[in-house]
Amino acid sequence: MILVTGATGLVGSHLLVQLLQENEEVKALFRSEKQIEKVKNVFAFHNQTALFDKINWVKGDITDIPSLEIAFENISHVYHCAALISFDPSDEDELRKINIEGTANVVNCCIDFGIKKLCHVSSIAALGNPKEHETTITEETEWNPEELHSDYAITKYGAEMEVFRGHQEGLEVVIVNPGVIFGYGFPKQGSDIIVQSVKKGLSFYTKGSIGIVAVEDVTNCMFQLMKSTISGERYILVGENVILKDFITYLATLLNIKPPTIYASKTMTSIAWRLDWLIAKITNRKRKLTRATAKASHSVHIYDTSKIVTALNYSFQKKETYLTKII
Repeated sequence: MILVTGATGLVGSHLLVQLLQENEEVKALFRSEKQIEKVKNVFAFHNQTALFDKINWVKGDITDIPSLEIAFENISHVYHCAALISFDPSDEDELRKINIEGTANVVNCCIDFGIKKLCHVSSIAALGNPKEHETTITEETEWNPEELHSDYAITKYGAEMEVFRGHQEGLEVVIVNPGVIFGYGFPKQGSDIIVQSVKKGLSFYTKGSIGIVAVEDVTNCMFQLMKSTISGERYILVGENVILKDFITYLATLLNIKPPTIYASKTMTSIAWRLDWLIAKITNRKRKLTRATAKASHSVHIYDTSKIVTALNYSFQKKETYLTKII
């Protein structure tokens, strides 16, 4: 039987569809019953409602070891999708607890229960930093702790270290590093925040770039990697590298919205993140822009996907194929 952590999130829910379509027996970890309804909607989106009832739901939390031990009973393979995504510095402690300590708990249970293989969902945020005058990032690009990183990036990198620690202790593992994931079913979360910003009439743009990918491509690669003999490797999953302005303009066109016309320079975003800090401090709200995210909005990086393309002979979907279905 397969265990999926983070089963009520974007990747986890679409992965459940994939696994059940492949006739796998699945146990899904959840924290809140309210979130299960979103999973049901994802199954309906894929016209697989009948498969939803085959899920073995188990309530638990990756930070709660006793509940994890119950979830791991009779499990042979684990897909670890659970994580906290936040770029607000005030969430540092929670990010460390969930992303690093939670992953350590999952790895320890995998070792204790003799799990055959673990697939860990990381992020391109955990990849290394290109050297000066370089733009291409691969799985081998070296992480530089002296560079400015968000707490999210630091904790996802720390989570990977826990997974590789498990590999050194004899556990078979694969890690995937997806870009910004687009998929159906989770409004006002993750990548949908970008879509909602455009819907509201986003006026500003920067000249940075992002790597994007369809959730179905992420789950397909995860499934194939788990079925393979590959172990101890990480793989970048990015369907396309896109310039932010071009991408936002494309979304605006799909939504029949006026595209952004004002260039937000580095000076402007530098002022903006400081103002956001002040407003968040006064109003006690979550940060919308931080120093790290402001810097990232101006960075132009090309994520090299040749490793996964070669390993699986894989072809990623173009944005025109999947975005028109979910926007």
